[in-house]
Parts: sequence; C-alpha cells; structure tokens
Amino acid sequence: MQRHELILLTFVLLGCSNSSSSEISAEQAAAEYSVALAAVSDDAQLAVAQAVATKLSKSDWPGWRGPNGDGIAPDGPAVPTKWSSKRNVVWSTPVPGRGHASPTIVGNRIFLATADERQKKQSVVAFDKQTGKQAWMTDVHSGSLPPKLHRKNTHASPTVACDGEKLFASFFHNDAIWLTALDLDGNQLWQKKLGVFLPRQYQYGYAPSPLIYQSAVIVAADYEGGGFLVALDRNTGKQIWKTPRPKRLSYSSPVVVNIAGKTQMLISGCDKVSSYNPDTGKLLWSTPATTMATCGTMVWDGDFVFASGGYPKAETVCVKADGSGKIVWKNTQKSYEQSMLAHDGYVYAVTDGGIAYCWRATDGKEMWRGRLKGPISASPVLHKGNIYLSNEMGTTYVFTATPDKFNLVSTNQLGTDAFATPTISGGKIYIRVGQGSGGSRKEILYCIGQ
Repeated sequence: MQRHELILLTFVLLGCSNSSSSEISAEQAAAEYSVALAAVSDDAQLAVAQAVATKLSKSDWPGWRGPNGDGIAPDGPAVPTKWSSKRNVVWSTPVPGRGHASPTIVGNRIFLATADERQKKQSVVAFDKQTGKQAWMTDVHSGSLPPKLHRKNTHASPTVACDGEKLFASFFHNDAIWLTALDLDGNQLWQKKLGVFLPRQYQYGYAPSPLIYQSAVIVAADYEGGGFLVALDRNTGKQIWKTPRPKRLSYSSPVVVNIAGKTQMLISGCDKVSSYNPDTGKLLWSTPATTMATCGTMVWDGDFVFASGGYPKAETVCVKADGSGKIVWKNTQKSYEQSMLAHDGYVYAVTDGGIAYCWRATDGKEMWRGRLKGPISASPVLHKGNIYLSNEMGTTYVFTATPDKFNLVSTNQLGTDAFATPTISGGKIYIRVGQGSGGSRKEILYCIGQ
C-alpha cells in the first residue's frame, strides 16, 4: 500500500462526504467515488474507508453481525461458556416493547430497536453498558404499523447500525421503508422515506439491517412490487445512488467485503446470488442460486462466497466471486432464517430445525453434523474457537468451531424464547430474550460475564 494512495483517497472521500448539497450532486458524488477508488489499490481503499468512515474501537459491535459483518467477534477477553439466570449474570434489565434486533454496542452504550404494538410505536432504546440502566428511548414512528406480520417477525427486527457518532435505524412504517439517523443521545438528525414497500403475496414484514460503508449507509428492501438497494449520505441523508432489485420477496441484509481483488457488496435472495459495486450501486455479477426468499447474510472464505435459503426450496451454495458466476458446490440443506459462519476454510451452518453442519469450503464435503433442538431463528456468533447459537426456546448452545467432530461444550437457558442473535463485546455476551407468553410476555437484556 502506497502512502500517496492513502492521502489521495482520504482527501477525495472527505471532500465528497463534507460537501453541501449545493456544491455536489448525488450523481457527482458517486462519480467522484468511482474515479478515486479506481485509482488506488483494494487495500488502500479499505484502509482509508475504515479510517474516515467511522469512529469505533476494536471492542465495539457496531451493527448486524459485528464489525466485519461476518458474525465473528473481535479478539478480546474470554467470555463464559456456561451461564443461567443465576450464574455469570453481570446484570439484567427489562427491554420495553418487542423486537428481534440484536444489541448494537459502541463505547459505553447498548442500542436496540424495539416496537410497542399496543401503542403502535417503533423506537430506539439505549442502555448503559456497565450497569444495564436505560439511558434514553426515542420514538421514531407512531401509528400505521403493518396490519399483518409473520408470527416469527416483529415490527423492530432490523439491527441498529452505528458509525461511532450516529445511529441508523430502519423500519417498515406506513407502507414504506424509512431510515432515521439519531445522535448517540437519541436526538433525531434526519429521517428519509426510502421507498414504497407493499408486499401482498406474503405479508410477513421486514427484516434487513442497515449497512455502513465509507460515508454512506446502505439499505435493502425486496418485495414483489419492485425492491431496491439504496445508499444515503450518513451526514445529510441525501441519496447517493438507488438500484432496482428483482420483483421478488426476500429478507437478507447485504454485506461489503474485499474479495477476488475488488470491493463487493453481496446479497442473496430473489432466486440469485448477486454482487454490486457499493460505491455506485451497479451490478457487478449475478448468478441463479438459492431460492426466492432468504434471510441470512452471505459469508465468504478466500475467493468463495456462500449463501443459503429458504423458501420455496432449500439450497446452500458456494459461488466463485471472480465474476464468472461459477457454482463450485451446492447441497439441499437450508439455513433460512439464520446466517452461516465461514472460518479457516470451513463453513458452519444450522437449519431451522436445529441440525448443525460443518462443510469444507472448497468442495462442500460434509465434515460432521450435530443435533441441536430447534426451531432456530438466531444466527451463530464465533469467539475464540467457540460458536454461540440460541434457539427459539431461549437455549444458547456453545459448540467448538472445528472440522474434526461436533463437540457440544454447553447448553444454557435464559428466558422462555430467543430470536435475536447474541452480541459479544469486551469479554461479555449480551442476549435479548423473552419471558412468558401472550399479554404477559416481557423482554429482558442479559449481560453475561465472569
């Protein structure tokens, strides 16, 4: 990586992100990004993007699937492998409303999206990381919640994204997808209607989480009326680009990775595995794979990308990310609601019914399978060689990330249900669970540590 590359790209990116609307249009901004990015190496692009895009520490968990979007927790203190409501609990605190959003952790704050169906409010709530005490709660939308929803979905399923200075929360409200920016004290900075969202064939709600990339925040919305990917400037909310998606229903969140020599934004669903240029929104490549509806975020290893789903058919697939669209291997298993993990040459997955798998990344060879108790909606998280995975009954399994054999380390119970994916930060595990059923059900956020 050359120092002059970093200097050049830093000035261009900072210039674009700080320009007022009267100085530069959305189209000009996208064009300047493309010219600058084409002039330097991939490593330089990503290094500068990390430097100028966010103000985060290495222990932060700034959004869906963690700092790299892959479900792998950063190095840090070891976390417990065994706990209960009375063992290794640092604190627990009630969470108002209901939601499946995972905890977002930045600095000394924990942020959650939540919704109160009775009051018809969609909100973001913040807690103190050390004590669990609620710091603030901001109502983002009131009224006009979708009239129908899948029984396993909520009105607050997307995980909040944070760049260290601002929070970004996406909600399905009033027949549209909206994105709201808040400061870290809960004050609204801007709010934008991203596009109409009116699924009729399957009225199951909305799920994709916002994605931070350089000076932009990117949101996906797929439905049969015509979905989209859209990028907005994080500071102003001004649209940078918007790309139409196939007229099919799906629920996956995108992820940006540096793979096969370029920066790519990957997303599955709509009967395809697709890659886009995150700077312009232009399609790089796409290949028919998986199925119509997927929920998981894609994972990668080497120059291979992996996707799984879904509905109406079951398929897990490995595709070369070089633009050829070549399918390297596939099988008939499905991680529909869950994302997978790719680590050290192997892919770890779990089905809705609770069967865990390990496949070799290069050829799909099954290394082992293990029986857990389903159903499972949450996604696995990897930390220091252990995989943490919660089922819908509030049981969190810990098993070893090794291709040698399925090795169950522990089984841990909190609450009576769990749909949100756990978050790991600074030697602690943060788990959002439900307790009770029907009108008496309450949500609780647990901090687990030594």
